[in-house]
Amino acid sequence: MNEPNPLHTLLQITAGYCLTRCLHVVANLGVADALEETPRTAAELAVAVGANPDALGRALRLLSAHGVFLSDGTGFRHSPASRLLRSDHPQSARAVTRMLGLPINWQILEKLEDSVRTGQPSTDTVIPEGLWPWYAKHPEENALFNAAMAGKAHGQVAAIVAAYDFSPFRAIGDIGGGRGHLLQAVLATTPGATGVLFDQPHVIAKAAGLASKRLTLQSGDFFKDALPICDAYLVMEVIHDWADPESIAILRAIRKAAPPHAKLLLIEQLIPDDPGPHWSKTLDILMLSLLGGAQRTRQGYVALFKVAGLSLVRVVDTGADISILEAVPV
Repeated sequence: MNEPNPLHTLLQITAGYCLTRCLHVVANLGVADALEETPRTAAELAVAVGANPDALGRALRLLSAHGVFLSDGTGFRHSPASRLLRSDHPQSARAVTRMLGLPINWQILEKLEDSVRTGQPSTDTVIPEGLWPWYAKHPEENALFNAAMAGKAHGQVAAIVAAYDFSPFRAIGDIGGGRGHLLQAVLATTPGATGVLFDQPHVIAKAAGLASKRLTLQSGDFFKDALPICDAYLVMEVIHDWADPESIAILRAIRKAAPPHAKLLLIEQLIPDDPGPHWSKTLDILMLSLLGGAQRTRQGYVALFKVAGLSLVRVVDTGADISILEAVPV
């Protein structure tokens, strides 16, 4: 096999934002929605989405060279990746693609050198009040963010519920559980259990309609307030928002509330030991720049658990690019 041309490698990476922006543009325009099962030309798609035929065709040519859409030289048709850009796909990635393409994210990543030099989120330079307050002040972008997270969680939640047996638990707490998608799915498959959704007051206020005999809502700050006493604690993609000191504080709060028999089910995407490309390594840089958080390896979580008074029992691969790290108090 021929070795890659090193200059081409550098050029592809250094101008890689062209590919990225093409993806954001076609997601914003809804090109995948306009492309049905019959191949269509760039001119036909341009009419459907309100674009310039030549320019759209060139963007689609670049994307199809990387597996997003397929081209036979005369027209374009769907690839598995481009189908995920359709709004009606069960695992649609259109919202998350558009959200990652928001100008605010580009502005923050532009200051990545600040993060690399200091280890602090470059968000601090762009929006000193923080990312979450910024979203709260921008309802259109916030709605897109919420749609992105809901769409991303849809397939993951189904995989989590299928991969793990929750039946032994009578009381299940979802810490930082947002709108309760995961907890609702778990309770639906565990009829003997009750659940507590714990999150910040403004989040719980928006989830008020979820309250029932089996699902209790509890607002609070996991850095300050007591957490519910449960048999199992779900913590999905919360720890990766935080650097080690804050992550340990959250885990210690759970350890403090947990009865001796309880289990922590930490749900995160792990960085594999394989040195090759992996989405988690890109996500790790996003977490660094946006929030000062981190994606971690299995051993990284083992280290956090040890400091927090927890011990890793096993890792369950859900098959959906996310793992369940089952830990117990020690």
